[in-house]
Amino acid sequence: MSVNPLIKDRKSPIRPAGQSKGFWLATLEQGANLLQTAGPLNHFDVYVVGFHPAKGEPDMQMEAHHFCRVVNDDLLQCVLFDGNTKDANLIGIEYIVSGRLFDRLPEEERPYWHPHNFELLSGQLVAPGLPEVAEKAFFKLLMNSYGKTWHTWHTGTHAEPGMDLPYGDPKLMWSFNRDGEGREDLLRDRNEAMGLDVDAKRADRQSLLPLARPQHGVDEMKDDFPGSTPIPGVVDVHAVRP
Repeated sequence: MSVNPLIKDRKSPIRPAGQSKGFWLATLEQGANLLQTAGPLNHFDVYVVGFHPAKGEPDMQMEAHHFCRVVNDDLLQCVLFDGNTKDANLIGIEYIVSGRLFDRLPEEERPYWHPHNFELLSGQLVAPGLPEVAEKAFFKLLMNSYGKTWHTWHTGTHAEPGMDLPYGDPKLMWSFNRDGEGREDLLRDRNEAMGLDVDAKRADRQSLLPLARPQHGVDEMKDDFPGSTPIPGVVDVHAVRP
């Protein structure tokens, strides 16, 4: 159960393969809790939840709970889970850089990084438990940022559970960049389960529009989602270049 009553529990969609914890493991965990330190994990205390499609695989879409450490104003490091309870499965990692750092990346590196403006302006990316004013201030800092995300375990969705172990290769994940790209059932299920009013967030975040700059990768999966529609402030950098 969440320590913050404003954050509703979101359980993992799948139970991993394997037997229940034995006596020796329970004893080990008890000793670890008393005598060991969580070290770096103590500072992964910024929580946001959004969605990722696999790059080039529009049908592979997953809810992702990010627990992040703010390294500095230009870099965040996040560990990703398929829920926010103690039984959630570790499914991947994401590095987030500001537009300033992205502009310094070599050309061959940039195709690994997805843009964030749609996630922010659409209201899809949320920080459960944060007051609206604090959430908006945090997302103001993330405007024009980029993420490099690898999922190592594809546990699926609450409607269609996936693998019970992390089989196969890691997947490079991407961002949604237009209305109609994310599966409606996937978006609705998370919003209802966690009590999120995404429409209200979207309306409130329109004040961030003046900050939005064209980004790389907005059109990367455009052809994978026919019928999707753009929103103001989310433009591919190549669409504005002569």
